[in-house]
Amino acid sequence: MSQEIVIRPANTKADRKAFVDLPFRLYKDDPNWIPPLKGEAYGVITPGKNPFFEHAEVQLYLAERDGQVVGRISAHIDRLWQGMPVEKGGGADSGNWGFLDAESEEIADLLIAKAEEWLRGMGVKRVLAPVSLSIWEEPGLLIKGHDHPPLVMMGHDDPRYEAWVEGAGYAKVKDLHTWDIDIRIPYNEMLQRVIAAGHKNPRISFRKVNKKKFDEEAAIILDILNDAWSSNWGFVPITPSEIAFTGKKLKPIVFEDLIMIAEYDGEPVAFMMTLPDVHELQADLKGNLFPFNFVKLLWRLNGGLSGKPKTKSVRVPLMGVRKKLQSTRMASQLVFTMIEQTRIDAHKLYGADRAEIGWILEDNQGMNSIAETIKAKINKTYRIYEKAI
Repeated sequence: MSQEIVIRPANTKADRKAFVDLPFRLYKDDPNWIPPLKGEAYGVITPGKNPFFEHAEVQLYLAERDGQVVGRISAHIDRLWQGMPVEKGGGADSGNWGFLDAESEEIADLLIAKAEEWLRGMGVKRVLAPVSLSIWEEPGLLIKGHDHPPLVMMGHDDPRYEAWVEGAGYAKVKDLHTWDIDIRIPYNEMLQRVIAAGHKNPRISFRKVNKKKFDEEAAIILDILNDAWSSNWGFVPITPSEIAFTGKKLKPIVFEDLIMIAEYDGEPVAFMMTLPDVHELQADLKGNLFPFNFVKLLWRLNGGLSGKPKTKSVRVPLMGVRKKLQSTRMASQLVFTMIEQTRIDAHKLYGADRAEIGWILEDNQGMNSIAETIKAKINKTYRIYEKAI
């Protein structure tokens, strides 16, 4: 007879530590899982550390069998998400769960049922999941691309979870794609003409961010983002607290040459953020920065003895053009000029051979068209499901 599985709230510091530690055991034999830095993972789920909690209510759960943690899940309501239109994924009766990890389908079923029970008690009638915790963090369940590691700020899931989630009554609502591209190859003549036109336009200028003023630069970028993405499905505005939180988290890992801001008549109107694949640099740290791994990671980020950091891969997690310029010829000039300059710098300055773009919504025709134009290919798909409860 199987031992009883107990699902209980995870409210203490020790519980949150167990919540973070579980994937290290479950994925220890998966070569494509990258251990997160435990301090960062703990901060994401801790009130007072992650400003997501300022506009959300969150309940974490642990599954235990014979005293051992065998599963985890979060249930949460984001008030900003609920304030978005229903057709964009929001609505006053919507809620989410995330961070699903479990040893077996039986445990996953019990965890999902417990998350739904909590959400129903909070007035939720429609669940969109998984979202861990914010749409800006790790949305969606990996359903394609389990055979290679995720890049920085992207998740990895057990391939069995797809059947388990669908078996619990969830149906697809939206797919998010990441696109892979070889950045050693120059773009074609047609794109080069568009890029040349962008450089010749006297009203357009491009600059790289100033890391010494990174808080100010991050605020500019995220202001453009809130405007540029406001019509997208699943969009939740980023708050000032989250802007500061994100800036602080990104500052140690950004390379100034790889984040660009485009200005039109002196006004910031577009940006492109490219990050080195920190997963590549931290994969062997086993999630711990102390006592000595902190120095090791800084050494790698700063390029060691050469002083020139190297990375095989880079990721473009965010880019955007203000809404007033979208669907214009100028938008194409802005986007492709930033892409080309970043492609050159990532390869020549940092030794990167490939880039990953996204995530991008499956029905975001503009961004998917850009990815196809530069000959990128879909390499991972993350799925967000929904269920009426």
